[in-house]
Amino acid sequence: MPEVGVEDLRLGQPHSARMYDFFLGGKDNYEPDRRAAIQALTVYPGIITLARENRSFMHRAIRMLAEAGIRQFLDIGTGIPTSPNLHEVAQSVAPESRVVYVDNDPLVLAHAQALLDSSPEGRTAYLRADATDPESILSAPELAETLDLTRPVALSACAVLHFMPDDRDPFGVVRTLLDAMPAGSALTVSHATPDYDPVATEKAVEIYRASGTPAQVRGRAEVARFFAGLDLVEPGIEVAHRWRPYEVSSRLPAPARQTLTDAEVSLLAGVAFKP
Repeated sequence: MPEVGVEDLRLGQPHSARMYDFFLGGKDNYEPDRRAAIQALTVYPGIITLARENRSFMHRAIRMLAEAGIRQFLDIGTGIPTSPNLHEVAQSVAPESRVVYVDNDPLVLAHAQALLDSSPEGRTAYLRADATDPESILSAPELAETLDLTRPVALSACAVLHFMPDDRDPFGVVRTLLDAMPAGSALTVSHATPDYDPVATEKAVEIYRASGTPAQVRGRAEVARFFAGLDLVEPGIEVAHRWRPYEVSSRLPAPARQTLTDAEVSLLAGVAFKP
């Protein structure tokens, strides 16, 4: 695994992955990250709820896919490892599960060893690649050595596509990756939306952009485009805390989750299978 220099980590400026870590209550963040995160919280207090509900949705979705028989997972825009990571959830159901994590961030690379702690029966790999360049992901030896693309794969794109503005062609990225996967594969997406609190979410986007992170929130119709041609599982595209909230892997007990409002969460989520 390549070395990561301190200068690569951009410790003197806010970083979206470290801000997300702060929102999740983690310790891998620094003063510039905390300042920007608190500024975002000032205009959009629900952003902590969004971050935590995103993790909870991911856990529920991956558990559901593993229980449905999926044994291979490709996670793009991985971010700083936060246990339980995707492979820990999948391997808790099926220890033989294989996972490839993809991120192009030196910060994530510095923490990537935590992503490689696979069960003996399964396997994990970390691929440093740009999520907006799907061909580089598909041609990487790390992927070929870990996943068999002739068998179903679950593509996980949780809380990453809203960091790809339209000029980075997020719809094309998802489509290219899915086109390389066989029938029976799946797509998991969570995406920040302005549908429930447009003023606050737009202010939060402006803070991210000012800190050097491109961002674009999308409404329900746009998020639905990621699932074009796929078979959505129940309950379809929903605000994250309403997507199968009674699953045992939920971060909050169901009664506590029911007190959340759609505006607090402002994150659309869904899972679909490729026919």
